[in-house]
Amino acid sequence: MQQVKSGDTVKVHYHGKLRSGDTFDSSEGRDPLQFTVGTGQVIKGFDDALVDMQVGEKKTVEIPVDNAYGARRDDMVVEYPKEQFPDDMAPEVGMQLNMSDNQGNNFPVVITEVKEEIVVLDANHPLAGQDLIFDIELVSIG
Repeated sequence: MQQVKSGDTVKVHYHGKLRSGDTFDSSEGRDPLQFTVGTGQVIKGFDDALVDMQVGEKKTVEIPVDNAYGARRDDMVVEYPKEQFPDDMAPEVGMQLNMSDNQGNNFPVVITEVKEEIVVLDANHPLAGQDLIFDIELVSIG
């Protein structure tokens, strides 16, 4: 049987959970996820887990923070003056926005706190700082 190697395009079904058992993502009810192994399209731990799997094989893999979305970084949390927001926008906790840096790179942020004159923005990935558990089923190679 053919085994997955770096450079193969694969289709997988998956169920992603946190250590608490809470589901954060799943392909259930959707088409399988398709990507090319070893190209950085998915987190490293997920990529690595597919190598040597065979079609139809299922496995559960625990992915530590370093091979997932990395540690939470305090320098990714910034205070932004409320007066810099458009007049027609009322910032609220949980609101997702897109910001851009001085080089024109866009990145998502989430409002985590709204103070009288300051809005606290968090640019960490929502799963940063978390160990992840995936149930994976290899659907196809190629």
